[in-house]
Amino acid sequence: MDDSPWMKQSWKSPRRGALPRAVLAATWLALPTAAWAQQATEDVKKEEPPKTEPSKEESPKTEPSRPAAEPQSAPKVVVNAGPEGFTLASSDKQFQLKLRGYIQADGRLFLDEKDRPAVNTFLIRRARPVLEGTLFGSIDFRLVPDFGGGTTVLQDAYLDIRPWSELRLRVGKFKPPIGLEQLQSDTNIVFVERNLPTNLVPNRDEGAQLFGEAFGGVLSYAAGAFNGTPDDASVDANLDDNVDLVGRLFVHPFRRTDLKPLQGLGFGLAASRGSQHGTTAATGLAPFRTVGQQTFFNYLSSTTTPADTVIADGVHTRLSPQGYFYFGPFGLLAEYVTSTQELRRGTEHDQVRNDAWQVAASYVLFGGSPTFEGVRPARPVRPSEGTWGAVELAAHYAELHIDPEAFPRFADPNRSARVAKGWGAAANWYIGGNNRIGLDLERTTFEGGAADGGDRKPEFVLLERFQASW
Repeated sequence: MDDSPWMKQSWKSPRRGALPRAVLAATWLALPTAAWAQQATEDVKKEEPPKTEPSKEESPKTEPSRPAAEPQSAPKVVVNAGPEGFTLASSDKQFQLKLRGYIQADGRLFLDEKDRPAVNTFLIRRARPVLEGTLFGSIDFRLVPDFGGGTTVLQDAYLDIRPWSELRLRVGKFKPPIGLEQLQSDTNIVFVERNLPTNLVPNRDEGAQLFGEAFGGVLSYAAGAFNGTPDDASVDANLDDNVDLVGRLFVHPFRRTDLKPLQGLGFGLAASRGSQHGTTAATGLAPFRTVGQQTFFNYLSSTTTPADTVIADGVHTRLSPQGYFYFGPFGLLAEYVTSTQELRRGTEHDQVRNDAWQVAASYVLFGGSPTFEGVRPARPVRPSEGTWGAVELAAHYAELHIDPEAFPRFADPNRSARVAKGWGAAANWYIGGNNRIGLDLERTTFEGGAADGGDRKPEFVLLERFQASW
């Protein structure tokens, strides 16, 4: 049997020179067999020679042992819950996971006594859990499915790489930077539904975008390449092997000055250019809807005669000057959108240009101030403490004009209106955070869209919303 490592260390250690070899040998022979087995097992587990215990006869002037290293404490995890959701983060904020979301329970009541365009209904307009997070302090992500309306749709799914605030990269599915009201979060729009100009801008698209801010937020920019989507639509894939180039510049010229009444002024310009080529199965064109979500314009289509179906076939450009102004309790938002698209129906090919604009004003009676990011009450509703949140009143007006060249080659004048004009008034009660109750009264009139050159019947609808946001 070979000598154990313990035996070799004990025999050869220079610290044990005072002990006779005979005593050490006797001590070794006296060890029980179990100790040998235990020592062998520990050698296999540790894969290193075990340390010996100093004997009682050993000189007390041995080298003092080094103090054991203090165990490293596990990284601290910070858990937080509040009006902005639930957060799980590392103590240095390099890694974060946020659980947010919102539910919008709506009602639509059409006030026409007869010939209503749709039935009165309650509905879950949006039900969206929002998962956000940060990785390594410089990569953000956002994932937003939507279960509203009885369907499941992936609204947002993107990554933000942000080495600097002046330069960031976003990749995935998100809103292209064109429509001003469209760029507002669904929880922050003043009215229950977006207005007519939203019909001429994309909803969501997939692509990559560089964006950022400069000069302390005075200038913001965005420029990207996207698959390309029809007006007021979302896509999940490139349908024609082309891309849309999109850009936006927005300035707050007085943000860094002492002119407080003008610090909330911002204006800019957005534009896009691409080429879209649809098919009879996927035309690349979308219908236009009223604030009450009723279709008032559609391009011609035929299931029996494919040549009578209108498709997108060529260059598609958009241009949108836009701006807003906020000061004290007052807010104002305005935008203009023009969308030009080449169309084809059979052998006919032409270009149409549709235009829309809107102006919306709001005033907070008490409890907060309006911003582009919405209203947040200074204090939530607590009757026992005499606080009642915030109350906001608003009004807007909008128009959408279809190119006259669209009729009758690409649209039926007896079914599609050539002009829509709408006004609306709203009242919002902000209970706390971004939780609110909203009530809108909307009326839309039309030119054309009825038989024999008549006008489509006006739409008069009452919209209500209960919004829970966290």
